[in-house]
Order: sequence, then structure tokens, then C-alpha cells
Amino acid sequence: MSSDIFDVVVIGAGQAGLASAYYLRRAGVSFVILDAEEGAGGAWRHAWNSLHLFSPASFSSLPGWMMPAKTEAAYPSRNEVVDYLARYEERYHFPIERPVAVTSVRNVEGALEVVADGRQWRARAVLSTTGTWRHPFVPDYAGTSGFKGVQIHSADYVSADPFAGQRVAIVGGGNSGAQILAEVSKVAETIWVTPQAPVFLPDDVDGHVLFQRATARVLGGASGPKIGSLGDIVMVPPVRDARDRGVLGSVRPFSRFDRDGVVWQDGTKSDLDAVIWCTGFRPALHHLQDLGVLTKDGRVDVDEGRSIKQPRLWLAGYGNWTGAASATLLGSGRTAREMIPRLVAAL
Repeated sequence: MSSDIFDVVVIGAGQAGLASAYYLRRAGVSFVILDAEEGAGGAWRHAWNSLHLFSPASFSSLPGWMMPAKTEAAYPSRNEVVDYLARYEERYHFPIERPVAVTSVRNVEGALEVVADGRQWRARAVLSTTGTWRHPFVPDYAGTSGFKGVQIHSADYVSADPFAGQRVAIVGGGNSGAQILAEVSKVAETIWVTPQAPVFLPDDVDGHVLFQRATARVLGGASGPKIGSLGDIVMVPPVRDARDRGVLGSVRPFSRFDRDGVVWQDGTKSDLDAVIWCTGFRPALHHLQDLGVLTKDGRVDVDEGRSIKQPRLWLAGYGNWTGAASATLLGSGRTAREMIPRLVAAL
């Protein structure tokens, strides 16, 4: 165990961890970032090959340094985001240790102790920014285990190539579902299964407009007509192409699986070779179990990012419950700017 006691241990070096580190550095406190990944980029390292943001670089940047962009209208690719995050942490020389997979955080006298791989770090405060990628959610359908086809979550989707010539159901109505459908439908016969009819935004509305409106609504300052929500489908070029090809139609959920595919609510069946679950994620907070702070739904009760049950614990980057739009690149910076001064004042 290190004999030092840090002011703050940050768990996770994705976008929320790096944005927080920027403001911790400016505050002059001692901190270390423990990251489970082999390299920079956080969850973006695992996104599918063709993924692009649906906001321009100027609305997808962390505090202090703008993401480089080829043109103002360009939507950065997954590789460009990973490269940006790598250069960002190098630019500010953040104290990052990796790969370090934190398994537990526990109370000790006057501090919290973070445990990983037989090592311990003590801190006056712990900031958890582990995100959601390591906790993909798949809904529970009857017969799932008996289905003979392939099932993967969008967390494990890489490209459409393995599905060429197959019958594939894409399940989930968000932007990931729409973008993966757009790609897979070029090489396979697809069915898009969504809880309700997807809402498609006008072609000239992209992610930065949604971010601004969603943030204003969360903070109670929105006015004027509602433009959309962060769950509505942004018409990025691949999705527009899918619309032009006539493959954006969706159907409501099936009732169960059988060996060869799915059974619909009316009893009819569709044979499938594969299912891609685009059904989202849950907070990856297993490392906090020993603190006794997790709720039944796997979250932590917080007041402006600070745990109510354990005041030395702070959280960022898990969604609106840890800051307005805090799971986005731009939102993580705004959350850190507001939260870190409160964290530092509480040390």
C-alpha cells in the first residue's frame, strides 16, 4: 500500500475522468487516476468501427482544449475521439495508472481506501467515473437461452461483416440501434425491433442542439417548443441513407424466442440467424458494493454528484442523475466544472 494519502482518487480515465482531472489539476490538489483500460480512450476504445459522433467537434470537446476538426461540420469518428482523448491526457500530463481494475472501495479511518490487484490507495475523497460500458443491459425474454442463433450486445459489435447474408434483428430504438441497423441492412435482411415508433429528428438538427435543449430542461431553464430528446434519432448520413433505402421501418417487440427465431405477439414467427441488442447500459458500480451505497436499481443516491450515504464518495458521467447530460463529451466538462469546486471545498 502506498504510504501517501491523496486528496482524490479518480476511478476511470474516460471522458468524465479526464474532465474532472482538468479541474482537479487547476485546483492544485493531489490526485491519481486509476484506469482499467490498456490505453487511452475509455469506452470509445470498444465502439464499433464505423461509429461517428452526431455533434461537430466544437460541441464534443473537453475543457481547455478543443477537439481538432477537419471542418466545422464534420462529425468525428470513433478513432478520432480515441486519438483526441489520448492526446488530451498527454497534453495535461495527468497521473494515470493503467491497467488498474478497481475491485473495491472501503471505509478506513478518516479516508476511503481503493483496492485493485492487491494494491491499495487511500484518499480523502473518491470520484467514480467508470461509466456504463462494462455493464450492458439485455432484457429478459422467455426462450432466450434456447435460441440457436448468435446474440451480441452493441458493446461487442464491431462491424456488419459477420452478418453478411443473414437474417438479423436489431433490438433497441436509440441512436445506436439506428446506426447499426443502417450498417447491417446493407449486407443482411434486417428487422428493427423498438419499444415504440422511433422519433426521427429533422435532418438539420444534430446532437449539439439536443444537448443544449436537454441540459436546459434538466436545469429547469428550457423555453419554447421542445425540439427533441437525447434518445431521438439524429439523421446522420448513414441513417439518412438507410431512410432512402426504405429500411428504417420498425416493429414492436416480440413475445418470446424459440429455437429458430422469435415469436410475435400474434403468434406468428420469424426465423433469425442473429440478434443485436442495442438496449443500453447500466451504471458500472460493482466496485462500490462494499460501501453499502448502491440502491436496488444499481445507482447511488447523490446530491449534486456527492453520495448522500458516504460523503467522501462522488460520482460523475453516469447520466443525468450525476449531472445534466454528464454522459456526453461536452456534458462531462460542464459537470466537472460545477462539481469539482464543491468536492475540493469538502476535503
